[in-house]
Amino acid sequence: MNNNRKRRERKQYERLTHPLVRDPDGTLRRAGWDEALARAAAGFRQTRQEYGPDAFAMLSCARATNEMNYVAQKFTRVVMGTNNVDSCNRTCHAPSVAGLSAAFGSGGGTSSYEEVEHTDLIVMWGSNARFAHPIFFQHVLKGIRNGARMHAVDPRRTSTAEWAESWLGLNVGTDIALAHAIGREIIHAGLVNRAFVARATTGFEQYAALVEPWTLSAAEQVTGVPAEAIRDLAHAYATAERAQLCWTLGITEHHNGTDNVRALINLSMLTGHVGRYGSGVQPLRGQNNVQGGGDMGAIPDKLPGFQDILDPHSRQKFERSWDTVIQPRYGMTLTEMFESMESGALRAVYCIGENPAQSEADSEQAVRRLKALDHLVVQDIFLTRTAELADVVLPATAAWAETDGTTTNSERRVQRVRAALVPPGEAREDIDIICALAGLLGHDWKFTDAETVWNELRSLSPDHFGMTYDRLAEHQGLQWPCPDTDRLPSSFLHARLWETDPLRRGPAAPFGLVRHDPPVDLTDEEYPLRLTTGRRLDSYNTGVQSGGYASPLRRGEYIELCPEDAAAYGVTAGEEVRVSSRRGSVTAPVWIEAGLRPGLAFMTMHFPDEVDTNVLTIEANCPIAGTAEFKASAIRIEKLVPAWT
Repeated sequence: MNNNRKRRERKQYERLTHPLVRDPDGTLRRAGWDEALARAAAGFRQTRQEYGPDAFAMLSCARATNEMNYVAQKFTRVVMGTNNVDSCNRTCHAPSVAGLSAAFGSGGGTSSYEEVEHTDLIVMWGSNARFAHPIFFQHVLKGIRNGARMHAVDPRRTSTAEWAESWLGLNVGTDIALAHAIGREIIHAGLVNRAFVARATTGFEQYAALVEPWTLSAAEQVTGVPAEAIRDLAHAYATAERAQLCWTLGITEHHNGTDNVRALINLSMLTGHVGRYGSGVQPLRGQNNVQGGGDMGAIPDKLPGFQDILDPHSRQKFERSWDTVIQPRYGMTLTEMFESMESGALRAVYCIGENPAQSEADSEQAVRRLKALDHLVVQDIFLTRTAELADVVLPATAAWAETDGTTTNSERRVQRVRAALVPPGEAREDIDIICALAGLLGHDWKFTDAETVWNELRSLSPDHFGMTYDRLAEHQGLQWPCPDTDRLPSSFLHARLWETDPLRRGPAAPFGLVRHDPPVDLTDEEYPLRLTTGRRLDSYNTGVQSGGYASPLRRGEYIELCPEDAAAYGVTAGEEVRVSSRRGSVTAPVWIEAGLRPGLAFMTMHFPDEVDTNVLTIEANCPIAGTAEFKASAIRIEKLVPAWT
């Protein structure tokens, strides 16, 4: 018991209040701002001179403001001359952006939060929103109270599923098979919205042929979901007047995450549940500004406002404004950055507010790659595990309480944030730090405040032009696209798909022709259990911010097993066991959870300092979006031999 108590003493992360630089003996020591900035800039300059601009990469921050992300991507493209900029969007919802963009030409969720309160059917697919998105879930509960029926599709019977009319407990990694079976049933039952499909989509015949083999019985064999439950969901979704299809990382964090997203979008197109008030598809984003980071161009393939880098007209507009030349090719994704660290092609990284040493799949490999860099600069509010590896550490302000600016949530709503606290010690605004580094590297940027940055962004992004700070304050936020300063935007996207005039309707939405592809890390006799990961209500990401605060709900990290598996392995609640995958091992106590089915285990990434779950996860990445398969690792558990035996 004493050993267990000692193991569960969590690391307390102290706020960074002054810059740090690494001495030749390997120690990080306190430094003044002038020395730290000079060291950071010198390393970036040397990298660019010796290896070229593409040897540099920026990791921007999904918790910082839109304005910070805009300046960060501008620094990458203008000062360093590369498109190598990305963020933790790659770790979670990049497949959502890719899938939505491929279908509709826009990477945002199609509906507002309010619409889920006034819909008739809610499908929560791969989403424990009650724990992972508690604010959104309050809107879901209002919808249920207003008469909406909810169905939950998830390998676990989660806290969210407890509110559902039905729970479809599918096998991990079989989402496409289930979606195809639902689509086939809708087709065979004559429930397709034929008018919408004919007018607004392409590829229906090919899609119908693709899903034809997925009968209800065939899907039951693969997914583990009873045929009757599949049929009931298909009919409920297709016959609802309005329906919202929502998903989270249970869909995206797979080696075929983008294909999973396309499979769900197909169902909305098949039934006409998109482009109308109350009917849409909604990826629920986790970080407070992960949507905004992508909107601001902190991704390797898009300029601010989701304008494609390969489009000459878009590039020229930014080149004129920024007085620079933008590379006419995509930069590296976060996944490709880590691969390039391995090969030596990537030599320097500027990491703002991210902790990839603990958030990346196969974390031991991630740390080794970060250590191989010639120059690592980390800008953060805490000395994270990633910051501990840095050559220069720059203390920043907390975006949610010490900074002015804006953020963008999952419903594309841009909202003002305002500084309420004075930052501690020598901590400085993120934008001020980036501009100081830009100045040392030959670019004299004069942003007097966050609004100045925002107005530059508005001048370049038509989707944001109508969002002045005054209008954002007046309306308590506005949703993009908002191209006009005198009209309010629609709460939902793609109403154009319902237009009868082809010119007003615009491009048709193509069905995604995707195939079922099982998880990469197969279970076998040596690794017989399927580990899936997720979040808990009481904690946040790698626990750096939330771990310092007490919560009556927080119980630390456990390996959750169903009662049948616990009995089969002869383990009891609280007993320490060794958990191993093909990549590494950790020890963790057992938690017995009735919401799991035999063969399925569950862990979170919230407590890596005591149980580093990402030692177990696999770096099997979606080829389109680059997101790793956090949700499907093969593991085994072993009883530990007591020390006294």
